Amino acid sequence: MNEPRKWRSLGFLSLASLLAMALWFSGSAVVPQLIQEWDLDGGQQSWMTMSVQIGFVVGALGSALLNLADRVSSRNLFAVSALLGALFNGAIPLLDPGLAATLALRFLTGVTLAGVYPPGMKLVATWCREDRGLGIGVLVGALSIGSASPHLLNALVPSGMPAWRSVLTLSSGLAAAAAVIALLFVEAGPYLARTAPFDWRFVGRALSHEPTRLANFGYLGHMWELYAVWAWAPLLVLASYDAAGWSARAARVTGFGVIAIGVFGCVLAGVLADRFGRTLVAGGSLLISGVCCILAGLFFQSPALLTMICLVWGIAVVADSAQFSAAVSELTDSRYVGTALTMQTSLGFLLTLLTIRIIPPLVDAFGWERAFWVLAPGPLFGIWSMVRLRQHPDASRMASGNR
Repeated sequence: MNEPRKWRSLGFLSLASLLAMALWFSGSAVVPQLIQEWDLDGGQQSWMTMSVQIGFVVGALGSALLNLADRVSSRNLFAVSALLGALFNGAIPLLDPGLAATLALRFLTGVTLAGVYPPGMKLVATWCREDRGLGIGVLVGALSIGSASPHLLNALVPSGMPAWRSVLTLSSGLAAAAAVIALLFVEAGPYLARTAPFDWRFVGRALSHEPTRLANFGYLGHMWELYAVWAWAPLLVLASYDAAGWSARAARVTGFGVIAIGVFGCVLAGVLADRFGRTLVAGGSLLISGVCCILAGLFFQSPALLTMICLVWGIAVVADSAQFSAAVSELTDSRYVGTALTMQTSLGFLLTLLTIRIIPPLVDAFGWERAFWVLAPGPLFGIWSMVRLRQHPDASRMASGNR
């Protein structure tokens, strides 16, 4: 294989993914400003993120049922989806349509992101075999930075500007740039499977095939925690800094760091998982992030210590994500890798709706100190799934036999 060509294409793919994923939390990042301007209650704040999650689930399920990711060019699907997402998200600051229409446009943005994330992982799989954990880890790391970027944009917008409009506009511009990069510079690798025939029944393999089911169970345990942390940990930091009289801008930069620092966990976990096994590395990541679920809120009154814990949490909470996807790509029929990954993500993001929605009422009832405890069962379930998968005979197909 031409290694420079491989990493050049994966580099452009990671850059395009980073830019496109700025759409995801562009609404969530400006919730504090929208609370003041639109008088949002706790439920409406949650819907700024949940509308995107629902859109992603609808888009992913539709794509999986149609085997879309395995029947059309992944590069073209990525580019068109990123461009449509930019248009839907950019319409919000342009038209200022009010809360209901904004949530509808955020929903449509989520639908388009289903054409960005899973096809991106499939493209990585066309280039990587022995180093697939690293390849997908680099991609998910880029997604982490991209998802965090609206918080950084929010911190950097000059005082006096309508911050929420600027953040949404800039995020949409980044996604449009992602579409151009994907179309011009990203290509599929030599391990691209032949075009798959349409078979809607393949969707059920995600749960009927035991090793794939266990990999997906691990992913569900991971997702029970991940997006609730990404949605609300930056606001936990903001509330802690505010209570201590610390700078709001510093809090927003820290919020960016809590999510973006996940890139280091993704890359490190990818290297270790390819060498020592996916189940071992994923289980370790779940253990660390589960402990952070319990500890983080206890340091609400100590913003410096809270920052340190949240940064560790940010590394661990996403480090295992790529390994569940790599495992599914190794365990499933190679002709339907795109469908399998799309189905995996649709189930995971469907689950996130509950945990994203449940945090605000828990904050109201128990304070930030104990609100995140509800997330701890997810990592526990994921660890159990990884132990079971490691014992399965088909696990030898993962990570060149390293399980």
